[in-house]
Amino acid sequence: MPIYNAPTRDTRFVVNELIRLESYGNLPGFESATPDMTDAIIEEAGRFVSEVIAPLNLSGDKEGCTRHADGSVTTPTGFKDAYRQYVEGGWGTLSAPEAYGGQGLPHVMGFIMEKYLATANQAFAMYPGLANGAISAIIAKGSPEQQAKYLPKMVTGEWLGTMNLTEPHCGTDLGMIRTRAEPQADGSYAITGTKIFISAGDHDLTENIIHLVLAKTPGAPESSKGISLFIVPKFIVNDDGSLGEKNGVSVGSIEEKMGIHGNATCVMNYDGAKGWMVGEENKGLAAMFIMMNAARLGVGMQGLAQAEVAYQNGLAYALDRRQGRALTGPVDPQAKADPIIVHPDVRRMLMDAKTFIEGMRALCLWGALQVDLSHKAATAEERQMADDLISLLTPVIKGYGTDMGYKVATDMQQVWGGHGYIAENGMDQFVRDARIAMIYEGTNGVQAMDLVGRKLAQNGGRAIQALFALIDAECAEESSDEAVKLVAERLAKANGELKAATMWFMQNAMANPNNLGAGAYAYMTLTGIVSLGLMWLRMAKVAAAAIADGTEDTAFYEAKLTCARHWATRYTTEAGALRRQVEAGGETIMALTPEQLAIA
Repeated sequence: MPIYNAPTRDTRFVVNELIRLESYGNLPGFESATPDMTDAIIEEAGRFVSEVIAPLNLSGDKEGCTRHADGSVTTPTGFKDAYRQYVEGGWGTLSAPEAYGGQGLPHVMGFIMEKYLATANQAFAMYPGLANGAISAIIAKGSPEQQAKYLPKMVTGEWLGTMNLTEPHCGTDLGMIRTRAEPQADGSYAITGTKIFISAGDHDLTENIIHLVLAKTPGAPESSKGISLFIVPKFIVNDDGSLGEKNGVSVGSIEEKMGIHGNATCVMNYDGAKGWMVGEENKGLAAMFIMMNAARLGVGMQGLAQAEVAYQNGLAYALDRRQGRALTGPVDPQAKADPIIVHPDVRRMLMDAKTFIEGMRALCLWGALQVDLSHKAATAEERQMADDLISLLTPVIKGYGTDMGYKVATDMQQVWGGHGYIAENGMDQFVRDARIAMIYEGTNGVQAMDLVGRKLAQNGGRAIQALFALIDAECAEESSDEAVKLVAERLAKANGELKAATMWFMQNAMANPNNLGAGAYAYMTLTGIVSLGLMWLRMAKVAAAAIADGTEDTAFYEAKLTCARHWATRYTTEAGALRRQVEAGGETIMALTPEQLAIA
């Protein structure tokens, strides 16, 4: 049976010592986020997911969801009761607005719970996760009447929500959607069309599901400029808040998927279903992007989540499995073999995993703080800076985070060797579940193009220049600790490679846009390495200071310094190669004709 223990100690380190959440106590919503409060939430959240949610991961994967003859869908055994406990515990309300029944805590705290859920059971976590994005869109673009009608029960978890974008012929290019919205005399719209790959499309966890659906009104432009967004509930909500008749929406089938079997990924059929427009006509894509940006950060966190649970199980196996002897001589002479953790190649995979996981946790929670600060920071300049940074790094967190999450999952399967390929041990599930995160909410190639094609040039490159300046300033700070000096030196060099790659784009992308597209993925990876390097520099500084102050938890902080050195010496060395990949341009990538590519 796979194990999972929520990493509460390291989470508290990031919250209290790295991003220092308490220092923002003067800002709205941060007043209650004292160390005592946040520590209590972290510990209890960790206990809840470890004891209630994690045990359903393997069984939920094996059982999957079921569509019945009447079109209804049920989730795996235990999911419904676990969701009831989740709602009763108020876990979904942590960072939701108080006006709609939320607790109004910083986004960071809600993000911690989302991450714990996804690590314990990604399929389960997707049900409330999708609802969070829908809530964000309705808060931002919904009318007061829509907010009053739908948000209170969505925030408390009595109802869940979805986002309906993709169609059989149309994925990333949403301008091609065919779902139609015909205006009705009562102010509603009749929604007709088919959507596919709809996570949490139907289930038995809540009595109602609020679908947010992209569709086109009559005469709308046949492009992304003609998309509108609609609320389409599973059951019509009466004016008094009670549920009325079943809407014209049904589940055609549940997709047969590689992973996340415990989540009902549905083909959704809309047959004249009643819908209500959210925001302005033909401005639906802007509203949907609110959901998508929230989802992209959440998906990046899923990459971290699968890496972490795979690492915990890989480490446990490496400590227990005995094969061969240590290269330096037997570690346990009384046994016939040493545990495989003595072997450098096993250690390589474990150290690569640990440094990615802890660096990515820091980046995700720092990113969640930027979301908070983009709305609540004291000055306009601080709000702009936070918004610039998180907008720039959202595709990096999603793309690089899920690339690395999948790599770590496969590495941990490799630690298990042949036993990692046997389904009963659960390592294959982590690999399968991690794989989808590289695909949905825009494949990682799309994330890379968003980064280089949109984010770099926005506002005259203000965001990337801010990131460069931030890193340069922190690398330049004096330190007497040799580990901190090493990390700062290597990070400064990697940041220089990122600057050079950025300049090359500026000089070569206009003349041939394929140069931009060909180098985008390498650039995203390089940005990810540099971003995690910034987190490791900060963690190294905190750890060195704690040791200098005589901390009693020496082992924890010494491990931080070792991991920081590992990142500096093993990961930042890739920066130069990635910059050269960017500078290789698109010539060879685009040179062959389709016929030449097909030659076998």
